[in-house]
Amino acid sequence: MTFHFDEMISSPARLAILAALVPGAPICFKEMKAATGLADGNLHVQTHKLADAGYLQIRKALQGRRSVTEFRLTELGLERFQLHVRKLQKVLDVAAGVTQPALPAGRPDDSAVWS
Repeated sequence: MTFHFDEMISSPARLAILAALVPGAPICFKEMKAATGLADGNLHVQTHKLADAGYLQIRKALQGRRSVTEFRLTELGLERFQLHVRKLQKVLDVAAGVTQPALPAGRPDDSAVWS
């Protein structure tokens, strides 16, 4: 059996970023840094890759004299994260000998096309 995973989400750094956003509330840069353990530069690069793919939104706002960067998961980002988790669960189920129906119908799985 062949498993095709979304390369955009398979990166540990990007997976951690998306996982931090799943609860739905926006997270500021400082909170995201604490949640993921990523350095400033790496967090910047990885969040912009996810934003370019349409998986998260980046919003900059002024709070007093400071600029605050907030991240929010998009609908597409949540869908792709959930699909990724279902695929991982399927791997575990196959390893345990559990058979399950195919992924639910709906949006086609084109998650493996990212490079």
